[in-house]
Amino acid sequence: MVYRRRRSTQMQAATESVAVAPTAPVARPARPRARMMRQYDLVERVRSYNPNTNEDLLNRAYVYAMKAHGSQTRASGDPYFSHPLEVAAILTDLKLDDATIVAALLHDTIEDTEATRAEIDQIFGPEIGALVEGLTKLKRLELVSREAKQAENLRKLLLAIADDVRVLLVKLADRLHNMRTLDFVPTESRRRIAEETLDIYAPLAGRMGMQEMREELEDLSFRTLDPEAYSVVMQRLDALAERNRNLIGEIEDQLSNNLRHRGLGARVYGRRKKPFSIWTKMERKSVGFEQLSDIFGFRLVVSDVEACYRALGIVHTTWPVVPGRFKDYISTPKQNDYRSIHTTVIGPGNQRVELQIRTEAMDQIAERGIAAHVFYKEGVGSPTEFLKRESNAFAWLRHTIGILSESANPEEFLEHTKLELFHDQVFCFTPKGKLIALPRHANVIDFAYAVHTDVGNSAVGCKINGKFAPLSSELQNGDEVEVLTSEAQSAPPSAWETLAVTGKARAAIRRATRTAVRDQYVGLGRRIVERLFERAKIEYADDKLKGALPRLARTSIEDVMAAVGRGEIKASHVARAMYPDYKEERIARYGVKKGLAAKLKEKGVSEPSRSPVAIPIRGINSDLPVKFAPNGGAVPGDRIVGIVTPGEGITIYPIQAPALKDFEEEPERWLDVRWDIEDSAPQRFPARIKVENVNEPGALAQIATVIAEHDGNIDNISMQRRSPDFTETTIDLEVYDLKHLSAILAQLRAKAVVAKVERVNG
Repeated sequence: MVYRRRRSTQMQAATESVAVAPTAPVARPARPRARMMRQYDLVERVRSYNPNTNEDLLNRAYVYAMKAHGSQTRASGDPYFSHPLEVAAILTDLKLDDATIVAALLHDTIEDTEATRAEIDQIFGPEIGALVEGLTKLKRLELVSREAKQAENLRKLLLAIADDVRVLLVKLADRLHNMRTLDFVPTESRRRIAEETLDIYAPLAGRMGMQEMREELEDLSFRTLDPEAYSVVMQRLDALAERNRNLIGEIEDQLSNNLRHRGLGARVYGRRKKPFSIWTKMERKSVGFEQLSDIFGFRLVVSDVEACYRALGIVHTTWPVVPGRFKDYISTPKQNDYRSIHTTVIGPGNQRVELQIRTEAMDQIAERGIAAHVFYKEGVGSPTEFLKRESNAFAWLRHTIGILSESANPEEFLEHTKLELFHDQVFCFTPKGKLIALPRHANVIDFAYAVHTDVGNSAVGCKINGKFAPLSSELQNGDEVEVLTSEAQSAPPSAWETLAVTGKARAAIRRATRTAVRDQYVGLGRRIVERLFERAKIEYADDKLKGALPRLARTSIEDVMAAVGRGEIKASHVARAMYPDYKEERIARYGVKKGLAAKLKEKGVSEPSRSPVAIPIRGINSDLPVKFAPNGGAVPGDRIVGIVTPGEGITIYPIQAPALKDFEEEPERWLDVRWDIEDSAPQRFPARIKVENVNEPGALAQIATVIAEHDGNIDNISMQRRSPDFTETTIDLEVYDLKHLSAILAQLRAKAVVAKVERVNG
């Protein structure tokens, strides 16, 4: 049986507590009722590491929470109050400050009792009130989907964490106790909660460096989601531990003795991997249990950093080193503050021995993460300010929250959060030596945005270790990356979003794309409005439009112009809002009977092309949202007209295009446009031709050769057999202008294999 980590799209709220009693009875395993922790027990636990604890505060919180929860019970039948007590006990093991312990006791009071934030502020102070509020779910939030609810609650939790990291510590302890008592929850909810824990909470604990908590959360989830696999791994582990019991002791003794004989004191102890870690490694590497060589690891805990490197030298000169298994996380710490030296040697009995060498302080950080920082000592200041100075993990969290909070919708936020939580890392460098940590499989686009958003937006190329490479190149540990930028590129291609790996890069690309598109619509809208005012011979001024914003139900001039550009507001409505006496000039003057396109052709409407009120068209990459007729395009030299499509911008048609008949009943969508092409920067434009050619070998090659020799670019070809002797070939190509297109058509007509060739007008 293979365990696959499920990512259910129907997971419920990520911050939802499981401590609520079920609505339907559930079969509960028999167990002895545990004695609840008493007031004096709680005070003594805190006093054991903080002699200056505020006993009165702890006692008041204990009594308040007990009375607030009253006769409420959990799914197990225990008093509900036992849950916040156990959460507080977990936090005392982490040696946290009084405010965090009190918040743990009160964390469900606002949500599940009559208690209010104002009351908690009054009795316990605003600091504790803010912690409890940060832990309260959005119960009445009206959202479209379950995913949105989960994401919105996760967003609230993360934003609360950014203000005070103790919110996260209480929430993780809350989830840990709920996972320990998960057997009393209905089966369907049990799976959902376990998946949610594996998806969100365990990785979040890992990112904060809280390895012990992460491992317990993972193993409890694993046991729930795949009890058979969990049982098999545990049996194998126990059998292996029994078989190697003497060997483990022998390795510990040899390591201790070798270090002691060299004058180095160290605490040495063995530790085996956890079931979930073993199972995922078996899946990832497609190997059996017997093929794993690092199930048992050994830790050498020494006095200081210098001793770490001395211990490393002793180990490496005593036993052969396994190549490629050395990592120095002391000189280059992980982003969760983890610091240690990893190495693997061939030890006693020719066994592979995995070693981690660290100091006592590093050992505490490795197990307890940000919780290892002492919050309760005098002079530390607020935990948030303290961690800003001391913790890379907290800096990562605040940075990530800042990026993810810009996501366009809740589901996108949740997707990016999971991306940021799960990836292992690679470390790369800028040419100036700055270290940039990225998820595995990240590429240069991700690197550029990690350096700075402006660098990412203007990136046009790169060098990796001094050699030119594509921006999509996957980065490896130790790569030196130089990003080449251009001021001419203000926004990245939207396709980059599919290439980027990090949430930061994706969010920035999406944001830049939205901004660029909006700027195009603003520019188009402004030109439409200004030309209407010119034609009507009335004055336009931003200041006057500002006073008319309420009548247009918009908050800024840019909003109005973007709405006009998108076709949501007519330019005439803007004129009427500014000048109530304005009367719209009906374009129906062309006459419906004869047709707009025909009338425009008669009038020689390309001479609108020279009209000062016609909108200049520079090409697809201009500052306007422009596209060309889908079935034939348009090229400079054509007489053209623009059709506004709401939400899409302008579509440019040649005046002879049959498709214009479809818009004759909508004269308000027609725009006067003209070509505005710079000779110094020629561009290609789309056109379509239809070739009727003899069906013989080499005919298509001759046609393609003519187009290539005349500097045309073939974009697409479709062929249809009209008769046994002739084939109709439709070619989409790109040319500079009408003269260029005509030259290609003339050369094709001169070919013997071509019976007929003509341009297609959409």
